[in-house]
Amino acid sequence: MRMWNVDPKLMCRKHLLGEHVEMHMFAGTLAKGISIKGYVDGGLVEVENIRRRHDQLAAEMKARGFKHASPLREDCPLFCEGHVDSEANMIELARRCPECAEIIRKSGRSQ
Repeated sequence: MRMWNVDPKLMCRKHLLGEHVEMHMFAGTLAKGISIKGYVDGGLVEVENIRRRHDQLAAEMKARGFKHASPLREDCPLFCEGHVDSEANMIELARRCPECAEIIRKSGRSQ
């Protein structure tokens, strides 16, 4: 699981939908009282921004014509912990995914 924190417009369908699911997974894990310390320590999630990120991803899904019928659960405890390096993640996303790399290249964003 990871929060890419890259502009959702720069993500291919697979990564957009994948990160959306992962925001639900983080929220569910926290709601169950299970630690996500490894993800926080690894720079893979900003706990206080899970809801904001979910909403950004859902908005982009809707903009692309996808149906979104999964609001984030309300019992997810959010607290200030973790930092995600968005620029490094954009580079990593482009390295992993040719489709995302092409979208990023066409946008004029740096890699």
